Amino acid sequence: MTRHPWLPNLGSVGEMMSSIGISSLDQLFSDVPQSVRLKKPLNVAGKPLSEQEIVRRLEELERKNTQLVCPPFLGAGACPHYVPQAVKFVIGRSEFYTAYTPYQPEVSQGLLQAMFEYQSYMAELLEMEVVNSSLYDWGSALSEAVLMAHRVTGRRRVLVPETINPFHLQVLKTWTYGRGVVVERIPFDHRGLLSIEALEAELSKGEVAAVYVQQPNFLGVLEEELESVVELAKKHGALSIMGVNPLVLGVVRPPGEYGFDVAVGDGQELGLSLNYGGPMVGFFAVRWEGRLVRQMPGRIVGLTTDSEGRQSYALVLQTREQFTRREKATSNITTNEALMALANLVYLSLLGPNGLRELDEEIMSRSHYAARKLREVGASLPYSGEFFEEFLVRFPARYSKVKERIRSRGLHGGLQLDENSALFCVTEVHSKDNIDKMVEAVAEVM
Repeated sequence: MTRHPWLPNLGSVGEMMSSIGISSLDQLFSDVPQSVRLKKPLNVAGKPLSEQEIVRRLEELERKNTQLVCPPFLGAGACPHYVPQAVKFVIGRSEFYTAYTPYQPEVSQGLLQAMFEYQSYMAELLEMEVVNSSLYDWGSALSEAVLMAHRVTGRRRVLVPETINPFHLQVLKTWTYGRGVVVERIPFDHRGLLSIEALEAELSKGEVAAVYVQQPNFLGVLEEELESVVELAKKHGALSIMGVNPLVLGVVRPPGEYGFDVAVGDGQELGLSLNYGGPMVGFFAVRWEGRLVRQMPGRIVGLTTDSEGRQSYALVLQTREQFTRREKATSNITTNEALMALANLVYLSLLGPNGLRELDEEIMSRSHYAARKLREVGASLPYSGEFFEEFLVRFPARYSKVKERIRSRGLHGGLQLDENSALFCVTEVHSKDNIDKMVEAVAEVM
């Protein structure tokens, strides 16, 4: 082994090996089978490179990427938004930007205060009494909510809309399969809304642990009969779970106002940039009811006083298996997304209620402008329900051709859902000029 001349304690290597009872450094890797060991130098770039040469090589590779002229019109659960520099500055501070996950009781008071304030902001936004200090993402939060409903009710059937985000559905099925949970899907009507009649028919068959509804749904359509969902679930002894994009709560009613038992979702749209699919941050909230709070996954930070009467913060609920007996644990999630939750907190504190509403109105305005312009060139919107941020577009031509023409203009179109349809996302980062360029490209194919 070649030793770097600047490494400390080089003169003590023999002493250290003698102390642990080995005669060569290779013995440290004796547990690694010979069949998987690399027996030649690692060939990364043909030869060892200096830092400057590596940077130059990476820049060369970067230039091969297609350069988009504006943010993508692609959302499907991960939508582009402007992230204020203040958010990036705060989460980049060394006291928060730690590689170690902050779930231990001895975590610093500063970080505990940040997590407590995150819970408080989300509780106010959702109008739910109890919020935990984050989970991985929407899919994991939904899965935990369903497992909680299974524990509370002792039932195995779970009803979800056909308009559920398919990526969340995959996580849900995988996560709950081992517990014998059966996930059944409820159809939607011509407006793109959950069919209340079909929901009631399935509930009447009995043994339903939970009813889940998504706001807005995967098609971007805003569900309208959420009071009916809550009433029907309650009537049949099931828990009601609302998955909600928190960004939309500037213009629609929050889950707590409807009376939902559980609210879940993802904070990606509250101050997190798009980074090749993550990291996300799942939130989880319940009503103030003992059977729900005791079964919550994750951890909750509480406000208290120390022995000298000073305000302080402490983990007051942590139910994963590391802190309790395995059979008593409500979750085996080993970490949370505290840094991403902090980004949500900073983002919400910058916008405030009025800022959030103004942002939502801007998104509504731009997305509806894009939909109107696409209709004018021959596309159609198959569902008549009101939408937010995303909407399904049907083209008379194959969408693969439309997509390629859009791409030739340096733009990225929507997510293709079938031969002629795609889900488009328009937010505050898409200017009128961006939208017009996209529509011009579409018109060339129509």
